[in-house]
Amino acid sequence: MKIFFSPKSLEYSYPGHPESSDRIKNTKDFLKKKNYTFTPPSPCTDEDILRVHNRNHLEAVKTGSFFDPDTPFLPRIYDYALLSAGGALEAVESSWQGETSFSLMRPPGHHATRDRVMGFCYFNNLAIAVAFFLEKNPDKKVAILDIDVHHGNGTEDIFRNNQNVFYISLHQYPLFPGTGKESGKNFLNYPLPPGTGENLYLDTLEKACDHILQFNPALIGISLGLDTLNTDPLSTFNLSPDSYTKIAARISLLKKPVFIIMEGGYSEDIPLSTYNFLTSIES
Repeated sequence: MKIFFSPKSLEYSYPGHPESSDRIKNTKDFLKKKNYTFTPPSPCTDEDILRVHNRNHLEAVKTGSFFDPDTPFLPRIYDYALLSAGGALEAVESSWQGETSFSLMRPPGHHATRDRVMGFCYFNNLAIAVAFFLEKNPDKKVAILDIDVHHGNGTEDIFRNNQNVFYISLHQYPLFPGTGKESGKNFLNYPLPPGTGENLYLDTLEKACDHILQFNPALIGISLGLDTLNTDPLSTFNLSPDSYTKIAARISLLKKPVFIIMEGGYSEDIPLSTYNFLTSIES
């Protein structure tokens, strides 16, 4: 497992905001104790961003000319967002070369649409990585499996009607951002009720994995949200850290190259859950 992490991603903060540096720092420290090592990523370029976002969006993040109550303009947030997207790019390259990879970076990305910051997300890291991969491999297909408890509206928006991308999301509904009730041509949504526990979740994941097999992608990108945990303050799913062992074990049965991007998760159980997921998907 190759893990991309930079201590620079811990440098920014906003008082009282749930997307704090502690969630990443504690996970990194836990994984270090388990003998994982870390590779610092390089920032991506504006060209990388513009594969999925428009110029106005890029300039808005750069200059702070946007407003979203959940997604504040902070000093150097543009630089931190470029670095987080860069971690995703390096993860997709590493996985395609044969080494399952994980970008343990912030800010997260799956709510960012082509032209809007949203839900703690400035640039859509996973979408940027997938677009980069497909530009280099135009004959390949990519499946995206989003297991964050919130629907990845930005990722769905960016790849809507792209025949080389299949987006699947398992998420709580109703919940922020209020999307993800319907499915479409190249996206499949599983809106699950508040209180969803492990049995229902794993049964739904089984269906999702069957669809991925039918799509037969060359590569799978995973939006890893840890906010399905029963200790998460922003949702009401009922999974435990051990559930992530089972989730990853099912994904590994797909026998496809996998790259993983950190998304949400705001409880004290994130480090153990991340470790369980990584060790199981490696086995």
